[in-house]
Amino acid sequence: MLENHRQHAKHSVKCAVITVSDTRTKETDKSGKLMMEFLEKEGHEIRQYEIIPDEKIIIQETVKGMAANSDVEAVLINGGTGISYRDVTIEAVQPLFSKEIPGFGELFRMLSYQLDIGSASMLSRATSGVVNNRIVFSTPGSRGAVKLAMEKLILPELGHAVREITKDLE
Repeated sequence: MLENHRQHAKHSVKCAVITVSDTRTKETDKSGKLMMEFLEKEGHEIRQYEIIPDEKIIIQETVKGMAANSDVEAVLINGGTGISYRDVTIEAVQPLFSKEIPGFGELFRMLSYQLDIGSASMLSRATSGVVNNRIVFSTPGSRGAVKLAMEKLILPELGHAVREITKDLE
C-alpha cells in the first residue's frame, strides 16, 4: 500500500532552506549548502534560502513568510535545535504547526544514536510539522546531522509528504 502512495508522490518539490545561526554567512554555511545540494541532486528546486539569527520572532516570521509563499511547498531548517540558551528554533516553529509529525524527531534521534553520535542524540530536538499546508523539517545544524536527516528521512519522504498534505486541497 505504501508503494501505491509513493507512486503519486511529487517528483520535484519547491523548497525553501533556512539556516539558523548567529555566526554563519552564505560563504561559511556548510550545512545549508549541503542541504541544498542534496535537494537539487534529487531534482527538487530551491526557491528561497536565508540565514537568520537565533531569534524566536525572526525565525517565526521567516517560516511564516516562506510557508505563505505559493512558490514554496517545503521549508527545511537547520540549526537551533539543541539545548543551549540560544537554541530557540523549536520554541519558534512548534507553535506554528497545525499538525506535528513526531515520528520525524523520534526516528532522527534513533538513527543519530545508532549511526552517528550515540547517547548525545538525546540532546537533539529535531522536529517536523505542517505550517500553512507546507511540510517543515527542523534539523540540527551540523553537517553530520543534515546528511543523516536528508539521506535517511527527508529525501525518501519529501514528495510523499507534500502529496499527502495537499491531496485534499486540490
